[in-house]
Amino acid sequence: MIRATKQTKKVDAILTSDWHLREDQPVCRTDDFNSTQWKKVDFISELQKKYDCPVLHAGDLYHAWKPSPALLSETMNHLPNQFYSVAGNHDLPQHSVELINKSGIFTLHKAGVVKLAGFNGCTMLNWGMEVPVQDNNKILVWHVFTYDGAEPWPDCTAPKGNKLLKQYPEYDLIVTGDNHQPFVQEYKGRILVNPGSLSRQRASETHLPRVYLYNAESNTVEPVYIPIEDNVISREHLVKEEQRNDRIDSFVSQLSENWKASLSFEDNLQKFEKKNKVRQSVMSIVYKSTEV
Repeated sequence: MIRATKQTKKVDAILTSDWHLREDQPVCRTDDFNSTQWKKVDFISELQKKYDCPVLHAGDLYHAWKPSPALLSETMNHLPNQFYSVAGNHDLPQHSVELINKSGIFTLHKAGVVKLAGFNGCTMLNWGMEVPVQDNNKILVWHVFTYDGAEPWPDCTAPKGNKLLKQYPEYDLIVTGDNHQPFVQEYKGRILVNPGSLSRQRASETHLPRVYLYNAESNTVEPVYIPIEDNVISREHLVKEEQRNDRIDSFVSQLSENWKASLSFEDNLQKFEKKNKVRQSVMSIVYKSTEV
């Protein structure tokens, strides 16, 4: 259950996560994604100016750990003030927190644009870090996968949101990242907020991107939905991929049939192609993969 204020009270922080800023176009997007992502960032920057409060980002600022100088510069132009973040797995070389000094988000930290350390009352944990045994802070921002509802995949070992709330009772607010689906859970007056991704970069993502306004006195949040455009997500690439997989499965199944082989691998492929009338597009994949 989302504890949302009916009227916006004092905003002590803006909660967000998983921006996955990038230069390339996600395969499912049909719009000008580069322009779209900066409009979303600007929307949050305007919120930050309005409420003059910290922005707490729960990781994966970038889609890849080594953003280009151009992408770093563009980030500096659009990023909100008072921006606190943890490093997500996408932000880290080899998903290793020990290599964080090689990452783009660390460059922004050194430039003073992103703060990778928590402020008074807030603990910030990068991907792969453990919760401190003793911590007097009341807010935890952590890039760790958690979920609400049904298991996201079979035999999932990630903890549910309410389990984290029970496991770490010292925190009034836990902000998590990595799971792109937004949700809020409450347990005994304490809340866990998983803001979800800033933009939909996969066809399977159907949520409405949002941030949450946090009020510390009441320990409540209020969602603010980020403007989106309709009909900018395509599933065409998934259909093509399924068709391609079906063709390859058909090719593999036909390999078990009896046919006379020669000592030449190239000759065998050509004979098989002619006998079974395999599509040229399929054979092109085979030839390319075998370098024949």
